[in-house]
Amino acid sequence: MGWFYVVLAAVNELIGVWGLNRFSEKRNIANASLYVGGLGLSFAFIYASFDYLPTSIAYATWTGVGTGGVVLMNMLFFGESKNVFRLVSLLAIIVGVTGLKVV
Repeated sequence: MGWFYVVLAAVNELIGVWGLNRFSEKRNIANASLYVGGLGLSFAFIYASFDYLPTSIAYATWTGVGTGGVVLMNMLFFGESKNVFRLVSLLAIIVGVTGLKVV
């Protein structure tokens, strides 16, 4: 159940960051709701995961998945650079998060 909450937290973090991006371009209630709602739900789900997983593992996984997801989202949908150094850095995040889960 804990990992399910971490996944929900990461997905909602991506929604919140997407809402933040939209809100920075056009300030309206819909974009503000995506931003605040996504990040609010993200914090609620990561907090719920602490009942099932060690805080250090859940939090590190959440931040790693969120960071990697935001980088991918920005490269795919918002035209950010896809240079080799950025892709290698993203791979390092994925390896690190996977290593935490395996250990």
